[in-house]
Amino acid sequence: MPTEFTRIAIIDKDKCQPKSCNYLCRRLCPLVRMDEDVITIDEKTKLPAISEALCSGCGICINRCPRKAIQIINTGIKTSEPIHQYGKNQFRLFSLPVIETGSITGIIGQNGAGKTTAINILSGSLIPNLGNYDTKGNIDKVIEYYKGKSIQSYFLEIKNKKMAVAYKIQKVEDIPKYFNKRIIDLLTASAGQEKENVKKIIKELQIENIINKTPQEISGGELQRVAIAATILKNAKLYFFDEFTTFLDIKQRFNVARILRSQLSEDKTIMLIEHDLAILDYASDFVQIMAGKKNAYGISSNKKTTKNGINEFLDGFLKDENLKIRDHEIVFASARDKKTVAKTALINYPKLKIKIGSFSLEVSEGTINNAEVIGIIGANATGKTTFMKMLSGELKPDNTAIDLKLKIAYKPQYIDYDKEIQVSEIFSGKEIDNELFNAELRNQLDIDSIYDQKIGELSGGELQKIAIAHTLSKTADIYLIDEPSAFLDVEQRLVVANIIKSVINKMGRSAFVVDHDLLFIDYISDRALLFEGMPSMNGTANEITDVATAFNKFLKEQGITFRQDPQTKRPRANKPDSQKDQEQKKENKYYYTI
Repeated sequence: MPTEFTRIAIIDKDKCQPKSCNYLCRRLCPLVRMDEDVITIDEKTKLPAISEALCSGCGICINRCPRKAIQIINTGIKTSEPIHQYGKNQFRLFSLPVIETGSITGIIGQNGAGKTTAINILSGSLIPNLGNYDTKGNIDKVIEYYKGKSIQSYFLEIKNKKMAVAYKIQKVEDIPKYFNKRIIDLLTASAGQEKENVKKIIKELQIENIINKTPQEISGGELQRVAIAATILKNAKLYFFDEFTTFLDIKQRFNVARILRSQLSEDKTIMLIEHDLAILDYASDFVQIMAGKKNAYGISSNKKTTKNGINEFLDGFLKDENLKIRDHEIVFASARDKKTVAKTALINYPKLKIKIGSFSLEVSEGTINNAEVIGIIGANATGKTTFMKMLSGELKPDNTAIDLKLKIAYKPQYIDYDKEIQVSEIFSGKEIDNELFNAELRNQLDIDSIYDQKIGELSGGELQKIAIAHTLSKTADIYLIDEPSAFLDVEQRLVVANIIKSVINKMGRSAFVVDHDLLFIDYISDRALLFEGMPSMNGTANEITDVATAFNKFLKEQGITFRQDPQTKRPRANKPDSQKDQEQKKENKYYYTI
């Protein structure tokens, strides 16, 4: 019978250290003191275990846990037992997304809400245990559980091995651990009998120059495109792509989206997990929202149109489900809506030229203003990071000496901290502005929840937030921030954007921000700098302009047009050759603010 799960208890095994606190949660629980077995000690793990049926939700254990390892959550959802649960007081998934045959369905939601778990189940790599976490999942029990529902036939095909599935994993950086042959060997093996497609996909994904290399010899962006190619080349009915834009630049993201749409047919279905809303909007026919709470629980929404699904996610309320997923809405303040505020010049930098090996870069002179965020856009390997390194003094231009005589804080694209140090050590240095860190960064980026953990224990998103907080908490005049949105979900990206803008405006400082999420750059930027050129060969950047001018020029090169959603104000990529797309191209309005 359906049950209302008003309260669930979650204990983070990685954070819980009962030896150091002597089971403080149990000692302080009022009901335990009244001889109720609300919190017991698991004999195997020696960790505390909370009875969700007996817990009153008083919150004492949550507030007093020194490691912030406990969550007591009132979900407010009505459902049956979980589809899958990882253990006592561990994450549980309550429902699965619907597979829409012959279409691309995008799955959106915060990190840790079960998107990857859902895809693992639908791909057949994880058999759900139906909430019986002490036993392995049984496919026959799953088939019986879904009796009378359309998804039952899907699991029957999985059991009988009639459902061919291709799965592009999230962590492509793990591929070199398991495959050390040439890229062409990997792709040929993936293609099976469909070898005539190999050359075509290699060309479309622009990986011709690396096919004789091994995964150990290529970059993250190249590795991502190889993983995408290997997935596409498989002869399958259902294709899963888990965060395919990571490490890819803007051009590559839209190119992959176009390729995926070209792969669709009546008997081929695609599901995407993606945090880049512009790409999700551009690629998907439908959207399903994975609601829930990070590392606690997840529940899938019904199928929605792409527009309605993304808008409801941003609004924080799912209409059909009558479910509030957030206590606030996410609102975009786009370039069109921003008020022009007079700025005072901080510094002028000269024309810069540099040649590094076979790559050359030329940047026009420019002015950086106080209290200003300048967004940098352009393809990978056209000199964006090289430009930032010249400003920071890490690289010296060939044509002139540059000494800005300003303090510069630099967050690199690739974050490299000692994996053995604790997060707390990073924020204990003399360069840290403790007042700024505590007032603007610590709570907003949820640093306390990982403050005592080692760097090597953090996820990619947690590490990104640490690097951003570390950079912004330094006393500096200019902040150079390279790809801050990487590994962050949609909500986290908007939080980070607001924090960067807040620090820059309140402290009267300036920032250059490089990123490949167009919505992120549109949201955060006061002005923009466009990099053009031939990747790995040459790059050029003209003067810093208003956001609209830079975006319009860049999008025209890609043949992509954007409009503005009237409800959320977010930029929306028009579907190729749609009526709106054709109208805007005729008017030379590729970016909606022109």
